[in-house]
Amino acid sequence: MTDLQYPIGKFHFDGTLSEEQKQKYLHDISRVPTDLRAAVSGLSESQLDTPYRPGGWTVRQVTHHVPDSHMNAYIRFKLALTEENPTIKPYEQQRWAELGDTASTPIEVSLTMVESLHDRWVRLLRSIDGDGWRRSFRHPEMGLVSLEKNLAIYSWHGRHHLAHITELRKRNSW
Repeated sequence: MTDLQYPIGKFHFDGTLSEEQKQKYLHDISRVPTDLRAAVSGLSESQLDTPYRPGGWTVRQVTHHVPDSHMNAYIRFKLALTEENPTIKPYEQQRWAELGDTASTPIEVSLTMVESLHDRWVRLLRSIDGDGWRRSFRHPEMGLVSLEKNLAIYSWHGRHHLAHITELRKRNSW
């Protein structure tokens, strides 16, 4: 049985990335807007309000979470590229997912947001050179995080949440 919470497995990072790995992760991030749109295409309001697992977020919450999270990631990259080891502010993902805009905003707004955000973010990622990838930020819970590691995290993050939706669709024959 697939782990419903971690359908692609938990994130792990082995250290410095090869150029090939960076390009793969960058490609994964560039695919999120198209893949997210495809994952939710044709779903009814009732299906959007279905949790991907017992006790988990609904498809709607996941769809709105992706741009929320990736917007924070984009800002973290920019901070690390322009400041020396800045300390970033984490956010309460669960509480964000429960705010009124998550329930009341059509998912099209977040799909459009993630498309625009990723256009900018991928342009930024493609502009980073070898030394830039070694820059880092300080996360209060995770410690010092290199941009290489953050690239790997968000490659995983997008695929992780896409799998929540696509695996639910498979299980329910949607």
